[in-house]
Amino acid sequence: MASSSTVKADKATPAWKIPEVISENVDVSLDVSFNVVKLLDEGATIPFIARYRKEQTGNMEVDKLREISSLVEELKTVESKIASVSAVINSQGNMSQSLNASLRNARTLHEVELLYAPFKPGHKGSLAERARKLGLEPPAMKILDGRLVALKQFINTEEKGLSNEAAVEIGIRHIIADFISKDKDIMNEVRRLCTNSNVTIETSQSKTTSKVKADKENEKKVKDFKKPKDQSYKFEQYFDYKIPVKYIQSHQVLAINRGEDKKILVVKVIIPDFVKNKLTLFSHRKWIHHNTCDQARILIQKSVTDAYDRLIQPQMSRLIRSDLTKKAEKESILVFASNLNSLLLTPPVRGKTVLGVDPGFSHGCKCAVISVTGQILDTFIVHLNYKSQNTFEDQQKIIDAVNKFRCEVIAIGNGVACRETEKAIGNLIQKKRFNVRAIAYCIVDECGASIYSVSDEAKKEMPQLDPSLRGAVSIARRLQDPLSEFVKVEAKHLGVGMYQHDISESRLKTSLDSVVEECVSFVGVDINTGSECLLRRIAGLNASKAKQIVECREKNGAFLNRQQLLSVKGLGQKGFEQCAGFIRVLHDFNDPDIRQKCEETAEPECDSEVSAKSGRGRKRKAGTTRKAKKIKLDENQAPNPLDMTAIHPESYHIAMSFLKELGMSVLDIGQSRFIDRVTQEVAVKGVEKLAKSFEIGEPTMKLITDALSKPISYDIRDSFDKPLFKEGVTAIESLKVHQKLTGRVTNVTNFGAFVDIGVGQNGLIHVSQMKEGLKGHSGLQLGDHVDVEVINIDIKRQRIGLRLIRLTSS
Repeated sequence: MASSSTVKADKATPAWKIPEVISENVDVSLDVSFNVVKLLDEGATIPFIARYRKEQTGNMEVDKLREISSLVEELKTVESKIASVSAVINSQGNMSQSLNASLRNARTLHEVELLYAPFKPGHKGSLAERARKLGLEPPAMKILDGRLVALKQFINTEEKGLSNEAAVEIGIRHIIADFISKDKDIMNEVRRLCTNSNVTIETSQSKTTSKVKADKENEKKVKDFKKPKDQSYKFEQYFDYKIPVKYIQSHQVLAINRGEDKKILVVKVIIPDFVKNKLTLFSHRKWIHHNTCDQARILIQKSVTDAYDRLIQPQMSRLIRSDLTKKAEKESILVFASNLNSLLLTPPVRGKTVLGVDPGFSHGCKCAVISVTGQILDTFIVHLNYKSQNTFEDQQKIIDAVNKFRCEVIAIGNGVACRETEKAIGNLIQKKRFNVRAIAYCIVDECGASIYSVSDEAKKEMPQLDPSLRGAVSIARRLQDPLSEFVKVEAKHLGVGMYQHDISESRLKTSLDSVVEECVSFVGVDINTGSECLLRRIAGLNASKAKQIVECREKNGAFLNRQQLLSVKGLGQKGFEQCAGFIRVLHDFNDPDIRQKCEETAEPECDSEVSAKSGRGRKRKAGTTRKAKKIKLDENQAPNPLDMTAIHPESYHIAMSFLKELGMSVLDIGQSRFIDRVTQEVAVKGVEKLAKSFEIGEPTMKLITDALSKPISYDIRDSFDKPLFKEGVTAIESLKVHQKLTGRVTNVTNFGAFVDIGVGQNGLIHVSQMKEGLKGHSGLQLGDHVDVEVINIDIKRQRIGLRLIRLTSS
């Protein structure tokens, strides 16, 4: 009993620590792993860790931090599973020291499930459970031990399953087979054998779908019948398909899964006989020994065969499919995340009045003129693409709007009637019908615009505007500031990946939401102009806190500095720490009034006082003093120039000390003379020397110097590819093989990249057609401009094959 009590006491405590497992699996040092896990447990967000805790993470990138965060959650789930399984086994009185040790050392849910399998209550309808209810488990265990059992003593002619000796034997075999199929050693061995053998996936068309298709092909009621309603044509390549598991791609797995769900495909996992033969020998060596009686030998051999055919092989088939699906989902989510990141970081087109056009046929093209500040100046509807007697008048409406508001760019949505609208606008530009000196047009991704136009956010923002016109407003604003507009739409509706309906919705949402948070945070948001949608995406904030910020702004006027965030209801010190560095409070310090206000409320403070209050600052040898004074801005009344930078408030004292040594004023941040002086100091001394001088980490010093050496208008998105402004219009029918074109990547998948080449249908660069030296498909990102060559055209199926020549920009 003492031993049992000891087992129960530590049943739920894993023998491993999460940081140790992270260190082993993600290839980071134990110290870094411990720091990251600690930060995550304390509630730190990934953007905050990535930017402001580089010393603790070893300059770890966001993608790796996200991977660690996901692994931490998985390991916590394993911890919870170990605790619940231990509790169940203990309640049964079946816990042993060896089992407890195995449970405590298990690191995956699969390992825990294998250990729990022999003790899990069986399904009431299973053959083994039925046999157990008949009292056949004791003789079954004796036979498994190699002992002789008189089967006749268990015969009961009035009981089904015990009517004769043969029935008793079958029941005993079912129990032994069930025991073998749940044995941890057996399952580990079969997994090893399957991994090292040529397991294949075979797919074929289901008989039901084939019959439906045949019936529809014979049906003559619909003359121009092209695509059967059963959509089976989409899976034709898998109607007679076979591929080794080790070579199957993630997109193929997801496509096969979808075809199976729709009852179009029949999928089989073919495990070679080699696995069965090897596993049978392994099982015999484990349970059949020299002293095993003949009766037990025969029954065990039959039970092993039954266990494999009826239980183990189907279980392994399910496990292989499950592993493939998990891997495919993970890879697909990574593609989604990468594409979304590129889409959100599309550079804005600033300082231009834009005419947004939401194309349409019968209902016309919805148009909206948007000012440089995003205000709606005019809205109207024209019919450019529909047979109408008013075509000339409608064209004149476009011309008048462009000329009246001096629009510089026309943004055309890429949905239905896009190419027809593009052609009409292109003709007007070519004929110089506009009086403005320069006018261009651009195709804008309108995915999710229709969803946004009927959302509560759109109703609140544009209450008097018809929903159809709201889409045109969104299209124009997506060109002016893509990030601010895209965050209004749930990420899964932005069309940045494939097979999203075949992926775990919760996992996809978690990953995409994380990417949105990172992009918004790293770009930064002006707290006095940022929308509620944008603010809620900042690291450390949420919907309720963003709402409180907006309400506070509306009630009390514009925020003067970051410190005033602490007065927002519900935003405590922890939330402030997480979000402060990503929020900007922009002021024009060239304005005499603002400059005077800042100077009037500034008060000198010595370094020692700052150190005492903040717990930070430069250390000084005992007995020494320093005459230099540091400026402390009255946080309740004055703007703070540092609030316009990416420097976190916790590092303001370092930034101020640095500027004091340079003899520069914090009020001149962003000016060219200021930037030149900071840049010169960094070039002469180097970041490493400066970091040692201020006794801080090199990453923090680099962040401070980088922030101070950039203009206030600096935007990380400026380094990405600009939107593609096109001049010509082409139809798919006019394409020719070997023709060379320029296009823009609109989607990236595991099997290739889709490119908009301006013909109304995206072309596909398959991975096999990507030039060496560009890292295959992983070298292309959504938004890249590329030179391509047409290699094949299928007008009937609207498919265009392309070969990548080169990236025209990076």
